[in-house]
Amino acid sequence: VILLATYNGQDFLHEQLRSLRNQTDVNWVLVVRDDHSTDATPEVIDAFARSCPPGQVVRIPSGEKRLGAVENFVTLLREAPLGARYAFCDQDDIWFPDKLARASRLLGCHDPNIPALYCARQTVVSRDLREIGLSPAAPRRPSLRNALVQNIAVGCTVVMNETARQAFLAVPPPPESFHDWWCYLVTTATGGRVVFDTSPVMHYRQHGSNVVGMQPDLRARVLNAAARGPAIFMQRVVAQAEELLKHPNLTSDARALLQNISSLRTASLIDKMKSCRRAGIYRQSRLEDAALYAWIVSWHFHLAFSKKGSVSTGPAHGKGERA
Repeated sequence: VILLATYNGQDFLHEQLRSLRNQTDVNWVLVVRDDHSTDATPEVIDAFARSCPPGQVVRIPSGEKRLGAVENFVTLLREAPLGARYAFCDQDDIWFPDKLARASRLLGCHDPNIPALYCARQTVVSRDLREIGLSPAAPRRPSLRNALVQNIAVGCTVVMNETARQAFLAVPPPPESFHDWWCYLVTTATGGRVVFDTSPVMHYRQHGSNVVGMQPDLRARVLNAAARGPAIFMQRVVAQAEELLKHPNLTSDARALLQNISSLRTASLIDKMKSCRRAGIYRQSRLEDAALYAWIVSWHFHLAFSKKGSVSTGPAHGKGERA
């Protein structure tokens, strides 16, 4: 079951739909929800549906308002027909012909009663399909300890089994999260399996309208992260841990890890560092690990400064802004 979220995608959608038609060795159904496009996207989808066998393209009603990319995908996953596997699909990429077959083959090695998620690398291209480079590798083992502080499951490559879908829908992602990162978190927190395919399976089109961009170059990613600062990232990490603690099917190890992370907001700097060491969190390179701990230190002082500022400038009994 391919889950396609669209919004004003007429410039690229033809090529993506063509790549779906060219998938080999896989039977598929396309489920689409358009998020109130103002261009010809609905007409493109209608034309594609007419060219397919009856029932192969299923339209989910758009409803009364725009949902945004994350909630659009969550809605698709919730409303999709029961199927063996579910694949997220962006409107502006181009899948290689064996993308779904590779995912099906690798997911087929796992017990269907255990959550399982497939993800892969991408070939990053420009708007006009000029190759820029490969998306980052993931040399370290996928796990909750990685998922807590980094997402390696890029949504347009994600394929999950029915058990992972049910785990995802048991507790939807918080507003601070992304649907693909939440998939990685929930799958690992509930004792599932994550398969990271080191071979690229698609052209990831990089252009000015991407909701979330992709930087193959480590230096560029570091500079972008530095420009954003630590507060937004660390706030998201803690918020995701707090929300995931509500999940009914956590492993005991996952619950302990999540409690460690959820306590970071109010902990002292020393206790923050101890909690992270005890949790064993890691990113996909030692340089990124060092940057993570630097961000934790910076975030701590950001919180302290914000609290001090709220006391000195705000009402005597007022609350400071949440950092």
